[in-house]
This record gives sequence, C-alpha cells and structure tokens, in this order.
Amino acid sequence: PRRVDPWTVILGIIGGVLLGTGVTFAILGMLGIFEEPEPPPPPTIPPAPVLSAPAPTAPPPTFGETITATDVAARVAPSTVAIVTSSMFGQVGGSGVVYGTDGYIITNHHVVEGNNEISVIFADGARFPASVIGSDPLTDIAVLLVDREDVTPLEIGSSAGLAIGQAAVAVGNPLGLEGGPTVTAGIVSALNRKLDVSLATTLYGMVQTDAPIAPGSSGGALVDAEGRLIGITTAIAVSDVGAEGLGFAVPIDLAIGVASDLVESGEVRHALLGIEGATAWASQNGAEFPVGVGVGDLPPGSAYQQAGGQVNDVIVELAGAEVQTLEEMLAVLRRHRADDQIEVRVLREDSERTINVNLGVLSP
Repeated sequence: PRRVDPWTVILGIIGGVLLGTGVTFAILGMLGIFEEPEPPPPPTIPPAPVLSAPAPTAPPPTFGETITATDVAARVAPSTVAIVTSSMFGQVGGSGVVYGTDGYIITNHHVVEGNNEISVIFADGARFPASVIGSDPLTDIAVLLVDREDVTPLEIGSSAGLAIGQAAVAVGNPLGLEGGPTVTAGIVSALNRKLDVSLATTLYGMVQTDAPIAPGSSGGALVDAEGRLIGITTAIAVSDVGAEGLGFAVPIDLAIGVASDLVESGEVRHALLGIEGATAWASQNGAEFPVGVGVGDLPPGSAYQQAGGQVNDVIVELAGAEVQTLEEMLAVLRRHRADDQIEVRVLREDSERTINVNLGVLSP
C-alpha cells in the first residue's frame, strides 16, 4: 500500500477547515450579519409650547361692583409670579406682581437683595431669567425685568381710601409650593402701621391684613374686593409662639411711586424735611393724647429751617395730611421726593401758620 505523508493530511485538514470557514463567513456576510447596525433614531423632542400668559377669565369690574373670591382669583392669579433667587447661601423664593405690559415685575427689596441669579415663573409655568432694574430698602420695593411682553398686568387701585374692615385678598407663592399662586382672603385689619423689619430698617404707613401670608408670599399682591391692587405684601408678624395671623403690605400708592422712579432712573430720591423731632403730647382731664410732631432740633442745612421753621414748632399737617405722630409724618414723607414743595402747617406759641418747604434729599 502507498504510504500517506502525514503533513499532506494535516495541510488537507487545515485547508478544508479554512475553506469551510470562508464559505461560512461568505454566507453570513450575504445575510448581513457583519454589517454595522444603523444607529437608533434620536429621541423625539416636542416643540416648545406657544407661551401666552392666561388672560383673566372674568370681565373687568365696573365701578362699585362686588365680585366673588373666585372672580378675584381668576383675575389676579395670571398677574402673580413666583420668584426664585440663588446666592452662595442657596435658593430662596418669593413672589411678584406684573407691572405694566413691558415685562416689569414689582417685588420686595428683601426678596432679591444679595442674590446673583433671579428667575421669574409665571402662572402658565414659563420660567424666565430676570434682571434687577432697581431696589429700594427704605420702602422694601424692587423692580425686575423679564424678556416677555405677553403679560397681564393688574388693575391698580388706591390705598388712600382704604377702610378698616373692608375685604382683602392676598395672592402669592407661599413656601415655594409648585402649581401656581395661592389665594387667601381676609380683611384690612389696620392702616398706617409702623413695622420694624430689621435693626436698620423700619417701614411706615403699612396696610395690615389678616389674610394669611406665609414665607414666600413676600412681594405678592394684596387686592380689594374688585380685584384691584392695593398693596405689595411684605411681612408677617411673628412672636414667641409663631405667626400671629397678621400680615403687612406696602400701600400701593407708595409702591407704584417707588416703582416708577426705579424704572425711570434706577433709584429713588427720598424726601428729607430736615428736623429732629418726636411725637408731641397734650394732656386733658388726666389723659394724654398725641397732637403732632414737636421740632427738637434743626440740623445744618435743614430744608425746614430755610423755609422759616423753628425749634419748638409743632407740625400738625404735612402736604394736606393731618399728622399726630412722628410715624404718621414719616409715612407722608415717604410719598414725596426731594425738591418737592409742600405746605406744612405748624403751631408756634399761641398761633398757627403755614410754611412752604422745598424738601431736601435723604442720603442713602
């Protein structure tokens, strides 16, 4: 028998294997096994919604019309925003009110003070970055600006004719709760309140309400029974046992005046009468009662002195508003600006006289 070379057998086996492997790969290639799979389609991203601040669902009120709390909420909620601020200490929240149709927002000075990034969230959920146009610590009012024009401003009321006991509705974003503004109802509890908000800051002429106001509502709206803006909520009263159910708002006549100045020039030139004084008291039948502001001293360059005012005068009326206490006088001054000319009615010795004062400017 013919002898078979072992290497021939080995090479034959290897060749058969390679041939079979090649055929196998060819078949798999024809079947598309080795082709790169097509990448998956990108995730579907829905288009951005067409944002439009919801208009009030109730018609504008007519003069003297009383509407329900539901109507008030429908009118006010679209004009109330949440404010989120960020600083090195973390994030905090507040509220704001749409002012005009150009993207301005009124809020509190203490809401935006010292914060690096500020966002405004509207009732429709749209969130916009905001810049500070100006801020006034003396009245706790600030104005922001967002790049949005389809906004719904509130009808501006007046705080001059407010009466204790009339209905009041507060709208804000307490505790940073999501899902839109919170509406609470109550009454105007008191007027012309003095409020110490810090060791260096005292607010005058405040509107007091029992409509519940919680942290985060600062800068929100206080409106009357017709849904008109009468104040910007700023603080709650807190004692050793917690919140007392008393809230305070900057009266709208003062807030709008400050906001207008901030929009126009970025600052407020507050008025200075130029006296050092205290509440003057009179006695009758064993009782004491306030009768005006006694002038104790006149600083150099005093506007009051230049107008003919003297030490020991008792100021009883300022710019047509009767004043019985120093706090009432300061509340009136907050509504005026430097260089305004006002009439001041005073008691001097046994006579009464009126002097015209060109108000000075209060240094920051």
